[in-house]
Amino acid sequence: MCFSAGASFTAGAILTSVGTVSLMKTKKSSEIPFASIPLFFGLQQIAEGFVWLSLTNPDFTFIESISAHAFIFFAQVLWPVWVPLSIYKFEKNMGLKATVGKLLIGMGMLVAVVLGYFLFTVEVQAEILGDHISYSQSYIQQFGIIGGVFYLGSTAIPPFITSNKKMWVLGASILLAYVLTEIFYAQYVVSVWCFFAAILSAMVLWIILSKKRN
Repeated sequence: MCFSAGASFTAGAILTSVGTVSLMKTKKSSEIPFASIPLFFGLQQIAEGFVWLSLTNPDFTFIESISAHAFIFFAQVLWPVWVPLSIYKFEKNMGLKATVGKLLIGMGMLVAVVLGYFLFTVEVQAEILGDHISYSQSYIQQFGIIGGVFYLGSTAIPPFITSNKKMWVLGASILLAYVLTEIFYAQYVVSVWCFFAAILSAMVLWIILSKKRN
């Protein structure tokens, strides 16, 4: 499987359109954060499209740093907070799960603060290896296993603490994509998993539309 600037820009264009439609279909302000997920994923893919351009075209080398930082910002700072927060606000019948939801938001905020600090204080390098982009981040090793558990917990668990069965499908699909990425694309996890998760985020529109019919 080969990814490229074209693939990233195409995915970005499609997802920003899906996100726009999702936002137009929302019934309540509390649904806006969840509905905007495809839009943000689209912007993230567009950012990686510019990373591809900067690495393959000498005329675009000047945007390598800013585009790489933008992509990593979405992956490591925005999503750990936005995913649990948006699902928490979307779910209206949390009951006892509300406590779990708040815990996951707290975990995500902690991850975002730590990774955000490193993102803007330690150099991020991107290079093309084996038809994929590999991001070199020395601070990830310092983040450790506990940090990884907090990140995965805040981004993968939230869909499973809701009463919406379709949300479970979304969560299971993204979690499966992560496992497969770790197995087959271990060296490119950040890039490849975000690409798959971005495509799967189109399911947000399905969830929004199904709730609208209820």
